[in-house]
Amino acid sequence: MSAAASASPEIESSAKPRTRRRALIEIAIAYGLILVVIWSPRPLQRFTWMLAVVAVATIIALSFDGARAMGLRAKNFFRSIWVVGVALALAGVAVALAVRYHTLRTPGGALFFFEDFWSYALWSGVQQFLLQCFFLSRLLRLLPNAKMAAFAAAALFALAHLPNPLLASLTVIWGFVACLIFLRYRNLYPLAIAHAILGITIAITVPGRIDHNMRVGLGYLTYHHGFHHHRHLSQRDQIASTVACVTAEAPTLRSVRHARP
Repeated sequence: MSAAASASPEIESSAKPRTRRRALIEIAIAYGLILVVIWSPRPLQRFTWMLAVVAVATIIALSFDGARAMGLRAKNFFRSIWVVGVALALAGVAVALAVRYHTLRTPGGALFFFEDFWSYALWSGVQQFLLQCFFLSRLLRLLPNAKMAAFAAAALFALAHLPNPLLASLTVIWGFVACLIFLRYRNLYPLAIAHAILGITIAITVPGRIDHNMRVGLGYLTYHHGFHHHRHLSQRDQIASTVACVTAEAPTLRSVRHARP
């Protein structure tokens, strides 16, 4: 008993470096693959996208922290639902400004709106999952305090949106705030909903010539406004995105149905 007790501190101290080393390796692999996807040309991008999905899913499966730790639970949902209210308020302001300056583009009806943006809503949840449940959880093991981990996760999130200056600026702010909110409430769902609201708001209020249809990486550099101006715009054309994580340009659809005869 005494020998076992004296050995346990050594085992625990040696386990921490191993845990940190593993976290660092997992972050490097996942984020490296995300960047490869974002900067890969088509059709190579489809292969790198599948490789990144398999790799990240495997890492998560091998080191699953549990649904509670990942915020996949009902507890604190209503306590943190105010985040959705704030997102709706910001969306209202953005839409009002877009109407004032004639930059608002709407799909033209609830059905068309759902068709255009349901996939982006799901993608928003994936991005938040990767940001909080993958990168933030591992950075908490590597950095001395939660705020530093939240800022580091937000920085990774923003860097994955380069060279898009608008998205990189907005995502570093949202990423940091979202991480702090997650650490307080440990519920992912309101953050995913808020992300969807904010992302869709950008899609329908910001002109494509400014944010290149919300593209990132190679898709941002190869975007041609004139070519896409009179067609149904889709970020699926250049699958790659963000991550913080993420991997492929979110499937945000810009509709120009209202401009059709």
